[in-house]
Amino acid sequence: MAGRYFDQFEVGWSLQHALRRTVTETDNLLITALTHNPQPLHLDAEHAAGTEFGRIVVNGIFTFGLMIGISVGDTTLGTLVANLGYDAVVMPKPVFVGDTLRVETTVVEKRDSRSRPANGIVVFEHRALNQRDEVVCRCRRSALLHRSPT
Repeated sequence: MAGRYFDQFEVGWSLQHALRRTVTETDNLLITALTHNPQPLHLDAEHAAGTEFGRIVVNGIFTFGLMIGISVGDTTLGTLVANLGYDAVVMPKPVFVGDTLRVETTVVEKRDSRSRPANGIVVFEHRALNQRDEVVCRCRRSALLHRSPT
């Protein structure tokens, strides 16, 4: 178990996750096909070349999923009861094949669960940044976590 229990988090706790990932054409193609997304901006190099981006833009669902996935090992692996929601998801910059992404996490809120006294809720802000340190995705994730075993 690499994650942390509810009572091990403090508001303001922040971490730059060690894992980084370079996005591949296969990543983009697979997520686009798996989600049945026919957007030519993600699939058609000729179409994408004629847009303001000048090339294929990686499907945002991949960027979002990668951001959350990278964060799990250091935050909720083995301690999660359930993810309660994702809020304020924004993608202020596009991601392109070949970009290398890293993730930062900050605890922005922590509270006892009213309905489940054995658990607590932690709200994380996750940020994915590219190799130029530009934020490419950001969200708040509310997670219901176990308390430390006594």
